[in-house]
Amino acid sequence: MTTKQPQPKRKIPMRKCIVSQAMYPKKELVRVVKTKENEIFLDPTGRQNGRGAYIALEPELALQAKKKRTFDKAFGMQVSDEFYDELYRYVDHQKARKELL
Repeated sequence: MTTKQPQPKRKIPMRKCIVSQAMYPKKELVRVVKTKENEIFLDPTGRQNGRGAYIALEPELALQAKKKRTFDKAFGMQVSDEFYDELYRYVDHQKARKELL
């Protein structure tokens, strides 16, 4: 007679949102990457090479990041308004998708 062992709880990776400074599960954030060539882009996979910073999937935080130039400070360089606009559209789209599911 064997007794079933309870499955151990899986550890959920947590990351800090660069705007709100709050900890979130990694899946609720999007990673922004700066490469050695000083390119900055969104990394939905979370696996691209380069320095990464995370932002929560909240459109208000994306707007706040643009207003405060958060990624300019984090990466020590000028980040274009077009990038912040793309970030807002991506975050807004992901949040809408999440609410549908």
